[in-house]
Amino acid sequence: MITVNNLCKSYRMGPNEVLALKNASFTIENGDYVAIMGPSGSGKSTLMNLLGCLDLPSSGIYQLDNQEIQNLDLNELAQVRNKSIGFVFQNFNLLPRTTALENTELPLLYGRIPDSRNIALSALDKVGLADRATHKPNELSGGERQRVAIARAIVNSPSLILADEPTGNLDSKNGAEIMGLFRSLNNEGVTIILVTHETEVAQEAKRIIRMKDGEIVSDQALAKDPASC
Repeated sequence: MITVNNLCKSYRMGPNEVLALKNASFTIENGDYVAIMGPSGSGKSTLMNLLGCLDLPSSGIYQLDNQEIQNLDLNELAQVRNKSIGFVFQNFNLLPRTTALENTELPLLYGRIPDSRNIALSALDKVGLADRATHKPNELSGGERQRVAIARAIVNSPSLILADEPTGNLDSKNGAEIMGLFRSLNNEGVTIILVTHETEVAQEAKRIIRMKDGEIVSDQALAKDPASC
């Protein structure tokens, strides 16, 4: 599904050039579940921005579903983001004045998908929030807001979900429920890549990629008990 080969990203800061990502190379198969870990400044966010087609590399190759992303223009990148990738963020990124249903429906409206309201309601039902569809974010708990964010991420049936610290603003109970949702989605065949500082969260994945100073320093497969999958 994903092939990354010698991917680099540099930024200009005044007279200096900062290399935020250095020669990253790895592959991710359909249905994989990968956690990316590393200290602040290790390059995790830079890598996630590139994988999410939110930015383009300075050099190297990024293939998503056999399409070379670095060769796409801005409109083509937007189409890939809307059709193939679902995003889940630590701060939820919900529109405050719109309902849970309207927030979930947004990607469908951008794509001009017919019957968007019923599709969005089905996505909310999948995360257990159909009965909260008319509530605005300030009327929902943190866990419920993250569930809305996940519903929005899956509403277009993407093949890939990118999650940036998805449990970072949640208590342990709500965090465990959110990770349960990711586990269910992965069991259905959705590929998941998440950034986390929490070892317990990373252990939910099938692989852990560790980064330091812009480089990948390890890529470890985790043995899984079939009963826990």
